[in-house]
Amino acid sequence: MKKKSITASEFDTKFDEGEDISGHLDLSQAARLHQGQKRVNVDFPIWMVQQLDQEAKKLGVTRQSIIKVWIADKLKEVM
Repeated sequence: MKKKSITASEFDTKFDEGEDISGHLDLSQAARLHQGQKRVNVDFPIWMVQQLDQEAKKLGVTRQSIIKVWIADKLKEVM
């Protein structure tokens, strides 16, 4: 299905009015800035891993997820 072309003004109006504008977007090459991944290795004491696992289990998330969220929260706090 071919997308109908609209002007920037029409696009802005549709967006501002809460209309679904997704049909007017080409997301085939969309990317989030600064969202690349880099693997790092961190050694934690066993007691810390156990507490991380307990908290992750309570929240229903993975250990990796809770570590990422907590570090992101702290970085936002200090910046």
